[in-house]
Amino acid sequence: MSLTIYGIAASRASRPLWAATELGLAFKHVTTPYAGGATRTPAFLAINANGHIPVVVDQRSPEEGGETVVWESMACALYLARHHGRPDGASITPANPREDAEALRWSFWAVTEAEADALTVLMHRMAMPAGRRKPELAAAAERRLAVPFKVIEQHLQRQHDQGQGYLAATRFTVADVCVASVLNWARPARGLMAAHPFTRAWLMRCVQRPAYRAIHAFGEA
Repeated sequence: MSLTIYGIAASRASRPLWAATELGLAFKHVTTPYAGGATRTPAFLAINANGHIPVVVDQRSPEEGGETVVWESMACALYLARHHGRPDGASITPANPREDAEALRWSFWAVTEAEADALTVLMHRMAMPAGRRKPELAAAAERRLAVPFKVIEQHLQRQHDQGQGYLAATRFTVADVCVASVLNWARPARGLMAAHPFTRAWLMRCVQRPAYRAIHAFGEA
């Protein structure tokens, strides 16, 4: 059995890279940037006709179903947790149906409710060259993000009150991998973060984890 992850950490590929690293998996990382045509080669399009990263290729024995190809970043991370982790209540893998449901719903929530605006904040507050940034786009995105941030703030406050410091449990799970990888893009919105202290504290706990730091150390190599 072998595992290959295509992508770079400075992209949505951070999600499966982070999940795999948290799980302690042995995997081959094929550095594949989203710019410059690397995802438009015949070889890459053969594994993801959409021409996007990340892609996870899981080579298993015929008895285990043979080769499995997964694309879409949230699907990649959730797949790794479900099929390469242990539901033991210690790893990032959901340990029961409730935790699995939390991972599913919050991952899809992050994509539908927050990702586009969080990316706008990142690009127009920090990532793009200063001369190309449009602060008015970032400001509008931050106003829209106040709605989903209120939702997750309330949830995290309830979790805190119940002695649970993470989205799905008392421990860090794949739910946190998926959602933190999205909301981290909004960190340059300082006012938004200051207005949601439980969310900010949770997010900082997530991105200070050794696995997160490790993928960003090797991800661009």
